[in-house]
Amino acid sequence: MISYIQKRVKADYCDGQLDMCQPTTLRMMEKQNLTAFKKLTKVSDRTVLDRVIKDYCQGTLDMCTYTTLEMMYKQNAKATKQELSW
Repeated sequence: MISYIQKRVKADYCDGQLDMCQPTTLRMMEKQNLTAFKKLTKVSDRTVLDRVIKDYCQGTLDMCTYTTLEMMYKQNAKATKQELSW
């Protein structure tokens, strides 16, 4: 898990279009992803999480970081409890 997070953060911030390959940025993003992963292991609605993973990890859109998954899970879980009203 830790090695996946480290590799993904390095790829995103050092090897991609973003050029933010500084130790402080890398450690900060690694910590955020690890915290998000821990929260995702305790989610209450697996159906919502599965959909978020499908949308952000298994499609053409590659935004498959734990921080993104956690943020979108929270938003989608919240939205499932809301209804449009006048």
